[in-house]
Amino acid sequence: MCLIGFGLAMDAFAVSIISGISLKKCKIRYAFKIALFFGGFQAIMPLIGWSAGLSFRNYIEPYSHWVAFLILLFIGCKMIFEATVTREEKKKCEPLNLLVLSGLAIATSIDALAVGIGFSILNLNIVEPIIIIGLITFTLSFIGVYLGERFGILFGNRIDIIGGVILILIGFKILLKS
Repeated sequence: MCLIGFGLAMDAFAVSIISGISLKKCKIRYAFKIALFFGGFQAIMPLIGWSAGLSFRNYIEPYSHWVAFLILLFIGCKMIFEATVTREEKKKCEPLNLLVLSGLAIATSIDALAVGIGFSILNLNIVEPIIIIGLITFTLSFIGVYLGERFGILFGNRIDIIGGVILILIGFKILLKS
C-alpha cells in the first residue's frame, strides 16, 4: 500500500516543489497549507472513487485524465504567460490562493480517484489506503515546498516558466498514461 501511496504522491510532490519556488519566503504555515490540500485531496479522492464503485466507473474513468490534463495545462500556461509579462503588468500565480491550490490539488489527485474505483472493484477496505496515501502525500508535499523555496533562489524569475512547463508535462503524462 505504501508503494501506491508514493506513486500517487509524486505529482503532488512535483507541484509542491513548484509552489515552494513561487513563494518568496516560505513559512511553516504555508508549507502546511499546501501539504494539507494535497494530502487531503489525495486521501479524499480514493474515498470518492471507492464510493462511486462499479456503477459510476464507466462515467468517471473515461474523462478523468482529460480533466486533470486541462487543469494542469491551464495553470501551466498561466504561469508561463505571467512570467513573460512586464513587471508593471505582472501578477504572480499565487500557490496559496484557494482557487489555484484547489485546482492543483484536484488535478494531482485524479489518479487517486481511479485507484479508489479499483479498490472498490477489488472489494478492499478503504480506510487504511486513504490514511496511508494522505499521510505520504502530506509529508512529501510539505518537504517539497521547502525544497522548492531553496531551489528557486538559483533560477530567479525563470523558474515560473520552468514550473509552468513542468505542470504541462505532468498533464501530458496523465493524458498519455490513460
